[in-house]
Amino acid sequence: MISKAILRGDALARRDAIDASARAEADAAFLQHAGPLFDAPGQVVSGYWPIRSEADPRPLLERARAAGAVVALPVLLDSETLRFRRWDAGVTLAPAGFGTVGPPAHAPELVPDIILLPLSAFDRAGHRIGYGKGHYDRAVAAIVASGARPLLVGLAFAVQEVDKVPFEPHDIPLDFILTEAELIAAPKTG
Repeated sequence: MISKAILRGDALARRDAIDASARAEADAAFLQHAGPLFDAPGQVVSGYWPIRSEADPRPLLERARAAGAVVALPVLLDSETLRFRRWDAGVTLAPAGFGTVGPPAHAPELVPDIILLPLSAFDRAGHRIGYGKGHYDRAVAAIVASGARPLLVGLAFAVQEVDKVPFEPHDIPLDFILTEAELIAAPKTG
C-alpha cells in the first residue's frame, strides 16, 4: 500500500494546481451539494480558516450561522491541543497556530455538533489524511471520550480523492466528504 506521506504529497499537488476560477466555482458548488447539513439551527458548527490551497468553508459557515447555528473555529492551545472557540460575526480573529487564525482567547470554548475538517486526501470509506500532526485526530478523540460524537464532514476538492487511505486503529472515520462535485456519505461501520 502507498504510504500516507506519498498520498498526501500527490493529493496536495493536485489541489495546488486548481486555478482561481475553478476555486470560485467550487464555493457555490459546495453550498449546492451540502444539502441540509449546514442548516443546523441551535447546533454548534465548527469549520476552519483556510490556509494555502484549502477548500474554503466560510460560505458554509455563513450558511450555518444564517440558519441559526453557533459557529466555531479551531485554535491550537499548544503544539498538541486543538480546541474549538465560538466565532461571532464581526469578531476580529487572532493567530491560532498552524499558520491560521481563530477566535481570540476570551472567546468561549465549545464542543461542536458538526465539525468541518480540512484534509489532504480522502477515500470513499470516509478515511482522511490530514497534514500529519494529528491535531484533529486528538481533538475528536477527546470529544468522543467525553461522551459526545460530532458529525465529521471532510471538505475537499474532488481531485484529492485517492483509492484507499491507510487506516490506523486510532483514526476516526468521517461521516461525509463534501466536494465541489458531490456529497459522499461514508459507509456506516460496526
